[in-house]
Amino acid sequence: MSGGGIDMSEKNGSADKNGKPDVAALRAEIKQTRADLGETVQALAAKADVKARAKEQVEQTRQRVRAQAVEAGEKVRDVAFLATDRVRHAAVEARGSEAGERIRRNPVPLAAVLVGLAAVVGVILVVRGRRR
Repeated sequence: MSGGGIDMSEKNGSADKNGKPDVAALRAEIKQTRADLGETVQALAAKADVKARAKEQVEQTRQRVRAQAVEAGEKVRDVAFLATDRVRHAAVEARGSEAGERIRRNPVPLAAVLVGLAAVVGVILVVRGRRR
């Protein structure tokens, strides 16, 4: 080409004797460009796929909630075991002391402890049920 412009064959770096571009080289370049464009379109489509990204966020949140439920269940279980041990210890002490007489005369505090213990066990069962 005249006038200082760049000839297509010069740009591609491949030309035949007459200065015409090599068809095979052009086809290979077009094929590579199409492949690159296809990859770019796929990447953009993945970013634009709001439904898939929302599902991924839901799954991550679900896993986080499950982990928190397991942790809460373990804490409740620990508290229940601790409360049971305290009740047993208090019962042992109450058998031979003046506190035992007070419990026999006024069983309401013992009943309150038992109701609390039943509530803790209920919470444990509810948390286990949600995990399944």
